[in-house]
Amino acid sequence: MKLLFVFILLFWIADDSAKAKMIVQKFEKAAFYDAMASGDLTAINKELDVVKGKDGYEGALLMRKAGLVKKPKEKLALFKAGRIKLETALLADNENTEFHFLRLAIEEHAPKIVKYHKDINKDKDLVIKNFKNLSPAVQHAILDYCKNSKVLHKEEF
Repeated sequence: MKLLFVFILLFWIADDSAKAKMIVQKFEKAAFYDAMASGDLTAINKELDVVKGKDGYEGALLMRKAGLVKKPKEKLALFKAGRIKLETALLADNENTEFHFLRLAIEEHAPKIVKYHKDINKDKDLVIKNFKNLSPAVQHAILDYCKNSKVLHKEEF
């Protein structure tokens, strides 16, 4: 009887760990930036599942999602939640150039009514200064962003 109990317990543990491995998704910066650039609500929701717990990335995605939903109340709620997460991540790691780039990208496209524009120049200067220290995936995302940006330009790098 004890042997049967041990066998069932081991089988149950093995089954749960296999399910956990299937659920855990690896965070890839290239996929994150593709979702940010896509403007596709489905891609953003999918990426939100991947970045859970990574406040800076989750905050940027929530604010990007706010620009895609229809209801004004939902737009504002998503933007506020995202802003809190991104700003919290920046407070925890103010030297993180990638978070400054994400904030810059959001600030540049945020409606004036949300009053989220005050750090554009500071973020731009930090991104330009530390560009060479960023990972290739982030550098590529920044250069892609420059194509449509009024603030950042390729020539500055």
